[in-house]
Amino acid sequence: MTDTAVTRTTCAIVGGGPAGMMLALLLARGDVDVTVLEKHGDFLRDFRGDTVHASTLTLLDQLGLGDEFARLPHRLITSLTLPVGTDDSVAMDFGLLPGAHKHIAMVPQWDFLGMLLESAEREPTFRISMKTAATVLITNGDKVVGVRHRDERNNTGELYADLVVCCDGRDSVLRADSGLPMKSWPTPMDIEWFRLSRRPTDRKGLGMVIGGGGMLVYIDRGDYFQLALPIRKGTDGQWRAGGIEAMRRTVAEIAPWLADRVEELRSVDDVKVLGVQLNRLRRWYRDGLLCIGDAAHAMSPVGGVGINLAVQDAVAAARLLAGPLRTGSVRPRTLRRIQRRRIPSTLVTQTVQRLMHRFTIAPALRETNAASAHTEPNRLRVLLKRHPRLLILPACLFAIGFRPESAPAFARRPAAGPARAADSARAGGAGP
Repeated sequence: MTDTAVTRTTCAIVGGGPAGMMLALLLARGDVDVTVLEKHGDFLRDFRGDTVHASTLTLLDQLGLGDEFARLPHRLITSLTLPVGTDDSVAMDFGLLPGAHKHIAMVPQWDFLGMLLESAEREPTFRISMKTAATVLITNGDKVVGVRHRDERNNTGELYADLVVCCDGRDSVLRADSGLPMKSWPTPMDIEWFRLSRRPTDRKGLGMVIGGGGMLVYIDRGDYFQLALPIRKGTDGQWRAGGIEAMRRTVAEIAPWLADRVEELRSVDDVKVLGVQLNRLRRWYRDGLLCIGDAAHAMSPVGGVGINLAVQDAVAAARLLAGPLRTGSVRPRTLRRIQRRRIPSTLVTQTVQRLMHRFTIAPALRETNAASAHTEPNRLRVLLKRHPRLLILPACLFAIGFRPESAPAFARRPAAGPARAADSARAGGAGP
């Protein structure tokens, strides 16, 4: 029987996703001893969020990582096509955005996380344990003092810390163990993810189409499309029981311009399901524990804003935590300040997503109520055609966020230049 290994750090971060890796990098640059526990052996998982927003690109510039990001394989999206009825659409032009980055970037998340990891590994106070899954919180009375973990060989360990930060996503094991209260909302959909080849004459960028009794989101990944097909909540089993041919017909009916390649879907195993959640913790913390990112507020995939919010949570947390962590003076009131700063963005974003669920997605998924599915979009079309400048509001909310965060002074490095918008080989709009 293997003895339990006991280690010590100042801040234990559970989860090596966007929130966890960004927080670890910033705290390490702030001379805080930080250890990341990541249950996987690498970041190579398909069909995860790959959208890096304008405010995150600005943050990378502040961190001196703009040029490193520009060298990653990515595509710049300069507009987003939104359907306003079955036969019309409007383009959300990111050229209206303030600041240097008038675009968003689509980059494989494993490359983005790898860049953050390489930067963090340059800091002497950073450590990471891959293939190490957190299993339960360690407490002393009501205070969290560490986390138990298990590696791929079933070896157990205990990591003690002044603060444990849960960044392990919407299915966080430690969040469930914490007893923190949660509020959830029903969602009308789950998402079927798959990919089909893309041709040079196809649509570019990021967009959505409605038709044929459903809707489809397309993401231009260069030589292929990453596609999201919303289905009614809890019906994935029915879809799979219908077989791949039924899925092919659905895609071709919604987006006829993809009909000539649906045969690339060889079986239902080529389609992955995402169970959509929309929830948030009523309280993000307890003494010795903080939750951020999806562990604090699971977002709908509507707008692809989950990464942006997670990164902004990490920046706000690092700014408020670095000093207290260095002096051993983290108190619940410090953690409360982080939630108070970040909760407005969470509330606004989730409210917008709930409205989109109700007025756009649910009607598009109700084939028996097709008439109501078109009434509101037509009114929206009239409004946006008359007042196109109104599009700056959703563009800013989508690409920048309600309350963007700037890098704290201790984490900044000399400017290495922004990810170049002029890289026309990668740039693309989202037009028909």
